[in-house]
Amino acid sequence: MKFQCSSCGLRMDSLHFKQPGLMNPKLTSICDICLQRGEIAEDYANNAVATFAEALLYNFVGKDGDDEEKDFFVKTKQDRKHYEAFLQDYDGNELAEQQLDRKDFNAAIIKSENGEIDYVPDQGRDFQYNLEQLGLKVDFQLNEVDYINRERIRAKYHYRCQYCGRRGHSVDHKDPVSLSHNNSLDNLILSCSECNRIKSNMPFKLFKKLNDHISDINKKLVKYENALGTLQGEFERHRRELAVKMHLKGVVNDPELNAIRKQNKKLQDAIDSLQSDYDSLRKMRESYFNTGWKIAEENQKQDII
Repeated sequence: MKFQCSSCGLRMDSLHFKQPGLMNPKLTSICDICLQRGEIAEDYANNAVATFAEALLYNFVGKDGDDEEKDFFVKTKQDRKHYEAFLQDYDGNELAEQQLDRKDFNAAIIKSENGEIDYVPDQGRDFQYNLEQLGLKVDFQLNEVDYINRERIRAKYHYRCQYCGRRGHSVDHKDPVSLSHNNSLDNLILSCSECNRIKSNMPFKLFKKLNDHISDINKKLVKYENALGTLQGEFERHRRELAVKMHLKGVVNDPELNAIRKQNKKLQDAIDSLQSDYDSLRKMRESYFNTGWKIAEENQKQDII
């Protein structure tokens, strides 16, 4: 949910208007950036925030009455859109939030809005560039595992994913490097590309907890992979045999060749059927992890409610 700040005019996530209170949280008429600038919430009305505060039994800090005609601190609509996009980039970026304190981030925006920094974040440029122009630095390249250590991990785990048991080559950080900044060998494990992609920045404890609940599913995935490997190997052997016999015979149509083609057709049908079942199980497993992660994030979310 987004509110518009009655001081600067920016529309931003409701978390920017929420402050701790003695009994219940407080919602302010202006955003945390404007409060940090020194503006006073009691000087501004904000009907939208006041209405939500009343509905949620939160305290409202602001002026009573209807919103007055707005003379926003950020004058142009275009500049407001640029700042809003920049704020959204920060609010949704774990790496930035881990390395850059919100007060320091807000201070840079204030300097930009005041003209102390002659730069307005540009929607057309990437987040890192905008940060650098405002004198802020975030390291987005934290994965510094070298080739030798990657090969050590692969050999240690015999090229087997330590999550699902399938063949794997991806060296994964147990605790995401975006959260831990830890590239030590103790924080490295081997995974398949699929588990690596699904896990992404999910905390290791959460991923392991969810994964432990579906050990039977993981065993099925290994069996599917092995069965598909066997069938595909057999299919390739038959395909090569057909090519050799065609070359030796110098013909295309022949009873022996047609018999091999029929065998290959049956093998391909079996492979397609097995692959379909395998893909269905993989999608279901991925959905399970995504849902589990969303629920965990929702439980920790610091939003208006």
